Amino acid sequence: MELKQLRYFLSVAEHGAFSKAAMVLSVGQPVLSRHIRSLEEEVGMELLYRNGRGIMMTEAGERVAEHARMVVGAEFALKADIDELRASPTGKLAIGLPPSVAPIMSAPLIMRFRDKYPHIKLRLQEGFNGHVLEWLSKGRIDVAVLYNAPKASTLITEPLIEEELLLIGPRKSPGAFWSNAVPVMKLSELPLILPSHPHGIRVLVETLLHTVDIVPNIECEIDSLSTTLQLVEQGIGYTILPYASVISRVNAGQLVATRISGLSLSRQLVLATSTQRPATLATRALTQAVKQLVSDLVAEGAWMPKDALALACGPLASSERRRPALSRTGTR
Repeated sequence: MELKQLRYFLSVAEHGAFSKAAMVLSVGQPVLSRHIRSLEEEVGMELLYRNGRGIMMTEAGERVAEHARMVVGAEFALKADIDELRASPTGKLAIGLPPSVAPIMSAPLIMRFRDKYPHIKLRLQEGFNGHVLEWLSKGRIDVAVLYNAPKASTLITEPLIEEELLLIGPRKSPGAFWSNAVPVMKLSELPLILPSHPHGIRVLVETLLHTVDIVPNIECEIDSLSTTLQLVEQGIGYTILPYASVISRVNAGQLVATRISGLSLSRQLVLATSTQRPATLATRALTQAVKQLVSDLVAEGAWMPKDALALACGPLASSERRRPALSRTGTR
């Protein structure tokens, strides 16, 4: 017994004629008759009979119609429920972000997602790349933003953006910061503040510098982004980060961001989910929201300046460029 047969039977019973039911259902009358006949054969009794006023239900037909209305009604209710879920998913989700992208992504993602999907409770966890990857693999989060994610059968990744890594320095930095870029060999002289092993940026920077026989001058190992940036502001040293990590401090005139010449320092940011957990409508909604947010931030120039000169820091950049360079490269 098929749902289609029950729907067809109820339509004929309601309209009292095969011709009217066929028109409403947009099917040929012979097709409709064949389905009703098949249903009667399966039940083993006649369900309809003709009289002078049209088609009427038999006693067996009345019984079948009573159950058919419940079954077809349940089908419609199920479809309506699924449509509602598709339009407005529900549930709880968790996303993990590394500290270097959290400053630019966290607030707008939460606000956008809450406005569009008010029935989903979104939890955001911030942690270094290795921690976020571990959370995803253990099911503590549903979606992760990672950089240079490992290839694994348990991960589904989509590229978001290729980020250039920049040298970040204090506001009153030596004159070299006002040129187009700082030569990569200076990283063996400038006091650097980087996270400890095995954090991603530390490993990436050392690996890339090793290809050109440069050993970075690590002044401090700090596993806190906010503390690192505070120390850089105070002139204790320099760090290496993507522009998105420091955009607010650069625009406020607290830090300087400049390119590094002589070596391509970059990392790929990806969106990751686990193959060990089913992809729900809510998860798909979140991944789409993340991709759209990154696309919008890039288009606005908020992730990386469209103009290379915009890397100079804040509104005083043009006047500061005219200041004479200090005699010694380093902190002030």
